[in-house]
Amino acid sequence: QVQLVESGGGLVQPGGSLRLSCAASGLVFSRSTMRWYRQAEGKEREWVATVSEDSRAKLYADSVKGRFTISRDNAKNLVWLQMTSLKPEDTAVFYCNYKDVFRKDYWGQGTQVTVSS
Repeated sequence: QVQLVESGGGLVQPGGSLRLSCAASGLVFSRSTMRWYRQAEGKEREWVATVSEDSRAKLYADSVKGRFTISRDNAKNLVWLQMTSLKPEDTAVFYCNYKDVFRKDYWGQGTQVTVSS
């Protein structure tokens, strides 16, 4: 019954900002490392960011480092991805990700981010 629901995507101009949200249920969120991935059309899904259960560790792909910020609120079972200085190459469907103790991946439905003039 793990469920991840992304929201917040949309159309934004280059240099703009966007904040994505992921609402999680069916898991012990406060004990779960959470991740964001993205998949551009015709390309493989790529890892974007990771946040540990206590927010003490945050990791980013080189392509987004310095521009994106991952955060979470364990009281609300929410994960966010704050994106700034967006580039056309950031255009992709963004997915929230959780791996259970058996290393099975769970994904949300995705939210489309389009960066274009």
